[in-house]
Amino acid sequence: MSTTSNKLTPEMLVPRLGDHLVNSGRISEGDLKKALAYQQEEVVKGENMLIGQALLELNIVTKEMLGQAVTEQIIQLRSALQATNRNLEQRVQERTAELQNALSRLSELSELKANFISNISHELRTPLTHIKGYLELIVSGSLGSVTEEQAHALEVSQRSSSRLESLIEDLIMVSITSRGELTLKQDTLDIRRIAHLVVKGMEEKAEKREVSVHAVLDQNLPAVQGDNQKIVWVIGQLLDNGIKFTPAGGRVILRVEHESETLITISVTDTGIGIHPNRIKEIFESFHQLDGTATRHHGGMGLGLQLVRQIIEAHGSMLDVKSVEGRGTTVKFPLLTVKTK
Repeated sequence: MSTTSNKLTPEMLVPRLGDHLVNSGRISEGDLKKALAYQQEEVVKGENMLIGQALLELNIVTKEMLGQAVTEQIIQLRSALQATNRNLEQRVQERTAELQNALSRLSELSELKANFISNISHELRTPLTHIKGYLELIVSGSLGSVTEEQAHALEVSQRSSSRLESLIEDLIMVSITSRGELTLKQDTLDIRRIAHLVVKGMEEKAEKREVSVHAVLDQNLPAVQGDNQKIVWVIGQLLDNGIKFTPAGGRVILRVEHESETLITISVTDTGIGIHPNRIKEIFESFHQLDGTATRHHGGMGLGLQLVRQIIEAHGSMLDVKSVEGRGTTVKFPLLTVKTK
């Protein structure tokens, strides 16, 4: 009795050949049981025997009959595979079309949101300009004298109107950047002067929150290339965030370091509440606050850092955020220095 080799045969590709032979009327159930028993005996002896070989050696089928049965099953399997592939291709096409429609709809909604924000922001500007103008007239005494209490109320109103104006400007910038219309006016910047001016502008807010804010600058800082207005705004936003999220008694430090002949690094470090590493990406989402509850302690619309990142990336740079919960946050980005002749 010959042993089977390890060579791949057509029968190996066909599952349940014995059942197919029975169902097609070529052999009986009894013949199949006899062949299976014979096959098992040979396996026990160490022979690697297929059911087709067992049927042949027992003279239950001929080689032609076995070959025809194997061919039939292979054809059936191939037809089933082709049908499955056709169904799979159709499903992929349907899902692709659904995804394209969803992306198209998302793009439309994004554009609609940007237009809505832009329109609302510009509409808010006009009445706010009137409010600020009349407040200034009243404060200056042009419309008559005011009492001490009225002067205090007017001061609060002016601060609130300035805050509202800042939020409107942020909204306008969001609409501009979301449409890919952010442009830069490249100038040669005195980063030392900018750092001192921005820190000075934040001192009043920091004092009210009992937080210290100061700048630490390297000596002989070179000029840098960038958009003056936007870099001032970025540093102001980072300091504002640091002050906002730092408890009383803490500190916020603006550092400007001369990293190399071609780079300086600007960083803002606070001793505030910090951010969990898994949530750092969330701070760059539009209109998102890590504390989204109605009773959150920190105000703002959640626009600042998203705009900061877009402005910094427009400068060809990258924002780096490192934070430890309960110990503070550092936000850093490099800028190119101006080449000296």
